[in-house]
Amino acid sequence: MNRILSALAAGLVFGLGIALSGMGNPAKVLNFFDVFGTWDPSLAFVMGGALVTTAIGYRLIFGKAQAPLFDTAFQVPTSRTIDARLVGGSALFGVGWGIAGFCPGGAIPALGFAPWPTALFLISMMGGMVLARWLQALPRRQTA
Repeated sequence: MNRILSALAAGLVFGLGIALSGMGNPAKVLNFFDVFGTWDPSLAFVMGGALVTTAIGYRLIFGKAQAPLFDTAFQVPTSRTIDARLVGGSALFGVGWGIAGFCPGGAIPALGFAPWPTALFLISMMGGMVLARWLQALPRRQTA
């Protein structure tokens, strides 16, 4: 139960941050990418604040704690390989973010601002996730 409550608390803090920073508004995000038009640098400040907070948190938590409070071990990626899946997924994420103005996490709080376009984005994103899992499950052809 503590794991669920801590995940809920983290999600609420994230959603509140998205809402307060205005990043739930896709027009604000898209203006960040419009460097030669109506450029809005506020997304860079939001990202910078998140990076600083995360860096400090990692140093404090991983420097002292052997395990998280509500789990037996930290869940961190172990692979350091940069492969086609990582690069392709990153590119797809960036293109989708640039087209729609939503990142997956920021779309949930945005449901309050623009319910129908946001819901369409979320449904499309979930469809893409299902399609990706289906494609990954297909048998791979062996090359001789």
